[in-house]
Amino acid sequence: MSTAISPTAYNYKVVRQFAIMTVVWGILGMGLGVFIASQLVWPELNFGLPWTTFGRLRPLHTNLVIFAFGGCALFATSYYVVQRTCQTRLISDSLAAFTFWGWQAVIVGAGISLPLGYTTTKEYAELEWPIAILLAIVWVTYAVVFFGTITKRKTKHIYVGNWFYGAFILVTAMLHIVNHASLPVSLFKSYSAYAGATDAMIQWWYGHNAVGFFLTTGFLGMMYYFVPKQAERPIYSYRLSIVHFWALITLYIWAGPHHLHYTALPDWAQSLGMAMSIILLAPSWGGMINGMMTLSGAWHKLRTDPILRFLVVSLAFYGMSTFEGPMMAIKTVNSLSHYTDWTIGHVHAGALGWVAMISIGALYHMIPKIFGRAQMHSVGLINTHFWLATIGTVLYIASMWVNGITQGLMWRAINDDGTLTYSFVEALQASHPGYIVRALGGAFFASGMLFMAYNVWRTVRASDPAEAEAAAKIAVVGAH
Repeated sequence: MSTAISPTAYNYKVVRQFAIMTVVWGILGMGLGVFIASQLVWPELNFGLPWTTFGRLRPLHTNLVIFAFGGCALFATSYYVVQRTCQTRLISDSLAAFTFWGWQAVIVGAGISLPLGYTTTKEYAELEWPIAILLAIVWVTYAVVFFGTITKRKTKHIYVGNWFYGAFILVTAMLHIVNHASLPVSLFKSYSAYAGATDAMIQWWYGHNAVGFFLTTGFLGMMYYFVPKQAERPIYSYRLSIVHFWALITLYIWAGPHHLHYTALPDWAQSLGMAMSIILLAPSWGGMINGMMTLSGAWHKLRTDPILRFLVVSLAFYGMSTFEGPMMAIKTVNSLSHYTDWTIGHVHAGALGWVAMISIGALYHMIPKIFGRAQMHSVGLINTHFWLATIGTVLYIASMWVNGITQGLMWRAINDDGTLTYSFVEALQASHPGYIVRALGGAFFASGMLFMAYNVWRTVRASDPAEAEAAAKIAVVGAH
């Protein structure tokens, strides 16, 4: 532990490191997303090289935005929130530092191995076994730091945000370890321990819960801290937040089979996934309404506070995508939507509208505090970023809805003699305008991250981290 900082002060160093890397990986991951979206408009951008094809770069894009951008945002905010709500320092500075450098090593490993074609081929779990083992070690260390800090808390109560962070950490560990069970045959190749439909079921139990726990539960922990903080209002209903927590973690884990409708998976498993997905609408909207209603008496702040706007609009997108998901899980809807761009639109309603926007809002709230500043360098730049992000998200989602429904209808159109009305290429041609709009929407969103990077850089350059540490020490001492 550093002797320059009082043992009672918070460890803001690791929070600062993860916060800055969230912005860096956000730019790289989203920039790569725009590039591969452009490849679907102009296929020449593949450059005729194996390393730059859509098939190699797409898993790198998903890993960068989910685990690099989203993961760093979760590490940064959870370490910040757990210290402030428990009024105690992280249990170990060295273990916290290991989680930072270990996580960056995992991401660099993904950046090297995926373009080279080393992959398990499992969605969101593409990393081969040596990197997957490192990821598991880092994650278990993260759990030790987080739960160890909670055990030495100075407060009697464990704030609800920490329940969500804690569930996200535990379930993600379980999902990763079970789904990655495999037999290595060389340094860069392994085969899954499961076979056939069982492998598919375990993969989508993992895949959907990577969404359910990594990209939802963790970010709800963020929501329950930063929305009340920025609105300067208590959470609308603390009782509802507890009901929301238990209902969400009880139901979400069962929803995975809706990815496997009309496959070799047993029909009862498909139906169970569908039923649980529909029931999941209730806790999801309960949490969204709880967040929204926290602004009771503070709605006027949206006129002047773009940070609060990021947080509230993210809740609106959360509500929208958690309505759309259960609807798409219904078998009859799924028969039209599955394998189309509608699914891509749904994913990005959640990824851009919910995950990225709440992360950005949380970072804008947190960065001045951890760097000893009164506020961000420029409120105007935050405002610009908000509109670029919102317009970009809407363009992206709308284009993919139109494309998806067009594709679904064209693929199922049949002539009187039973032959297909359209060839696959005709459906692809009809999708081309949507791909242009999608690339444009992505470019809007990614450009907003550049404004954020400049704003953060100017804020950090004028910062005094020692002042932030001193403020943390006063906060902890004052709370006793």
